Amino acid sequence: MRRLPAHSFVVVRPLALVTGGTRGIGKATAFALAEQGWDLVLSYRSDAAAAAATERDCTALGATVRTIRCDVSRENDVLMMFAAADEVGALRAVVNNAGIVGSKTRVDALTLERVQMMFAVNVFGTILCSREAVRRMSTKRGGLGGRIVNVSSAAARLGSPGEYVDYAAAKGAIDTFTVGLAKEVAEEGILVNAIRPGLVDTDIHASGGQPDRAERLRTQIPMQRVGTAPEIASVIAFLCSDAATYLCGAVIDVSGGR
Repeated sequence: MRRLPAHSFVVVRPLALVTGGTRGIGKATAFALAEQGWDLVLSYRSDAAAAAATERDCTALGATVRTIRCDVSRENDVLMMFAAADEVGALRAVVNNAGIVGSKTRVDALTLERVQMMFAVNVFGTILCSREAVRRMSTKRGGLGGRIVNVSSAAARLGSPGEYVDYAAAKGAIDTFTVGLAKEVAEEGILVNAIRPGLVDTDIHASGGQPDRAERLRTQIPMQRVGTAPEIASVIAFLCSDAATYLCGAVIDVSGGR
């Protein structure tokens, strides 16, 4: 076995898990964290090709990357994802980014099935992943501490009337959950924060049947332009970094002033 010189040392890269980490804001977050020296576990729901491309690109940035198919609304999937992350290393950050939006509709046209799915993915998934993160990172449980970043939405403040009030309500729940969890685990070495993106140029609008939504509403933004996924990701990466050691329970608007 080749011996390392006495002055040599091994740099241990921290490990982050990003749900929905292979498309849109999640993909941009993966890139931002990889550039900052993080190894990554990235979940995806169905697009294996996008997952493979993201893994390849983040690996090129020097990160060890593992992609895992996971529906965060299913507890068994979440447990399997975190077990796989344990095989990679000790988690130091979890970014709860996975989410869905429905088609444009009024509340009087909502179905129970749609509302249940909206909350199952956007709220229950975030809570389940946060539970597993706390179990691993809490110093009270023998962990090393870490960060949890929840991706909310400006819709939580605006309500999204006539479009998707159920989505806005789910994101409002994320805001409240963030504040409560932050206070619960602050003394256990875990800093919990959230961001509320505004109108961002990603394919989530197309998935809700409104591919032109962001550009159509651009004039409502004081900055008069739509945000980009890397702009949102840079704030998430900041919250995971050593530059954010006194941020706890914050819900940060990244919305161009809207």
